[in-house]
Amino acid sequence: MYSTNSAKKTRTVTRLAATALLCLAALTASQAQVSRYDEKQVGTTNEKPNILNGVGIAQHLNQQIPLDLTFTDETGKPVQLASYFGTKPAILALVYYQCPMLCSEELNGLSSALQMVNLVPGKDFNIVVVSIDPSEGTDLAAAKKRSYLRRYGRPETAAGWHFMTGTQPNIDALTKTVGFSYVKIPGPDGKLTQFAHASSIQIVTPQGKLAQYYMGVEYSPKDIRLGLVEASGNHIGSPVDNILTYCYHYDPQSNKHSLIIARVVQLGGAVTLVMLGGFMWIMFRRDYRAAHEKLASGTKVNG
Repeated sequence: MYSTNSAKKTRTVTRLAATALLCLAALTASQAQVSRYDEKQVGTTNEKPNILNGVGIAQHLNQQIPLDLTFTDETGKPVQLASYFGTKPAILALVYYQCPMLCSEELNGLSSALQMVNLVPGKDFNIVVVSIDPSEGTDLAAAKKRSYLRRYGRPETAAGWHFMTGTQPNIDALTKTVGFSYVKIPGPDGKLTQFAHASSIQIVTPQGKLAQYYMGVEYSPKDIRLGLVEASGNHIGSPVDNILTYCYHYDPQSNKHSLIIARVVQLGGAVTLVMLGGFMWIMFRRDYRAAHEKLASGTKVNG
């Protein structure tokens, strides 16, 4: 009888532990990925760090993007943005390919969401990814395209994925139109090789007008599909909550900025392990004591 009850308790403890792990993981992920524009970030003062004063995304809905701008695609060919418009909508992502954290999360979230959207890149819409770093070249763009085609799992859609690089004036013209503001900052080597920026993707109509913004690094497949369908009919959406995911965290005491996502995830993982270990230790120790008390009680009665 006891072994049956003990097994049941063990299964209950395991389920509770799994539930606790999921809850803590969700909390950790939400802290790591999303920081409201007007709220403090983990480890900072109540005021927005100075380094983020020039960072943000203004939703310029119905704004015409400059289709005459020329960028270089992943094959090294100069291409006007107009080449990707005219007959179908597009998803526009502004990133930089050597971003140590956020841009990869953004493109990961986009490719994962698109796996559950029953529309086909190249046939129903285009994906246009543009680097904000003018120092990045064709090799990086080509590598990113290969990587995300593998992740998406449909190599036959390669014609619908476009990874672009460009000159600073053209980057400035595009980011200004989109409302994408960023700040160049020092990397680990002290050189200005990284960017503080926020994360979003934009749905653009076939005529090149900004139809919808989706903030953060995780996107609803249902929303993306609806956005693309509406944009294909030249419908302009409504502004969304301006919840921004920032790339960098600023430490006013050390006067340095560092990656907030990795630190919070590491801390959250350690806390999760400690809490679950303590919880399971208490429960199993309680079962152990109960078993010995029952055994001792039975021995006295039999004696």
